[in-house]
Amino acid sequence: MQQKPLHGKVAVITGAGRGIGRAIAEAYAAAGAAIVCAARSEAQLAEVVAAIQAAGGRAIAVPTDVTRLEPVERLYQRAVEAFGGVDIVVINAGGNMDRMPIETGDPAAWLATVELNLNGAYLTLKCALPHLRARGAGKIIAIGSGQGRRGSPGASSYSAAKAGLSLLVRVAAQELGETNITVNELIPGPVRTALTADVERRAAASGGTTPFTNPVEWIKQPEDVAPLALFLATQPDRGPTGQTFSLMRRDM
Repeated sequence: MQQKPLHGKVAVITGAGRGIGRAIAEAYAAAGAAIVCAARSEAQLAEVVAAIQAAGGRAIAVPTDVTRLEPVERLYQRAVEAFGGVDIVVINAGGNMDRMPIETGDPAAWLATVELNLNGAYLTLKCALPHLRARGAGKIIAIGSGQGRRGSPGASSYSAAKAGLSLLVRVAAQELGETNITVNELIPGPVRTALTADVERRAAASGGTTPFTNPVEWIKQPEDVAPLALFLATQPDRGPTGQTFSLMRRDM
């Protein structure tokens, strides 16, 4: 592989302010791509952009609420204005605001979780397509979850949203099958981030278990996800699409 396999490419990454999104943004920048970093936190985005620029890369920050159409459309317009177009989209923004059983949980938290993880992914994907078509090719990589395959008690909203995301990837790939735009899902498995730290604390307090206590599983840092994300971004234009690529060691 050439030293800068993403040279000349422009990547839009949502949820780029921390964790997996930041790790992918920095890896893509090191591989030569110009990075458009999107998230809600302006302070976190500023840190990521500064780190990329300090390493000799190119990046801009675009504070974005992916659950609203207008900010997502503006995100891509800023990418075009800054770098001339869009070649790669990483749909990474997500989170879980609802960790309660269905019976006792808050409906507002349930809906907010689905809104972010599924509806936000839909808007990010939909608004990307005109820009990818304008380039004649493109890569869309959605960060999924094993929870979307098997679920777990107290995770109905997150699991349902990630299951929906997986099918969104497949339908989009079917609809785009005659183009050079590919759509794939990357399932990281358990990754230690600021978000998962809360899950571990809750489990420890209740005596429960999490994937982080599974002796078979590979417990990752965000940087461990970047090589697979880079692999997917460097596949041929007519390469794999509608597929799930997993870093897990368990049966999904």
